Amino acid sequence: MFKATTLRSRQRGLSFLGLVFLVAIFVSLAAIATQSVPIFMEYQAVTKAANKAAREGNTVAEVRASFERAAAIDDIKSVSASDLEVTKINERVAVGFEYSREIHLVGPAYLTYRFKKQTN
Repeated sequence: MFKATTLRSRQRGLSFLGLVFLVAIFVSLAAIATQSVPIFMEYQAVTKAANKAAREGNTVAEVRASFERAAAIDDIKSVSASDLEVTKINERVAVGFEYSREIHLVGPAYLTYRFKKQTN
């Protein structure tokens, strides 16, 4: 006959508490991802606007004006034209920027993204 211990040792799978734990992890990761995607999309927009401003402008004022126009179109809030670092490298205008964004996780915990880029 079958003993209770042999039946129990043959059982395999995920317990209810294990399932709850895995679902909690997946929900947490999904919540962080849904908040992170717009941040990375804005970074791409800032990079695109900085590259465009570097191509179009020859002076600091022209570069900042070009960036402001692109920022208004793409709804860029993290970086303003005054935050740009405009320099000339080998007679070419280079535009740099640096900023950070935070995502509140729980209690005093935050996830911080730091972005720094300079156009060529």
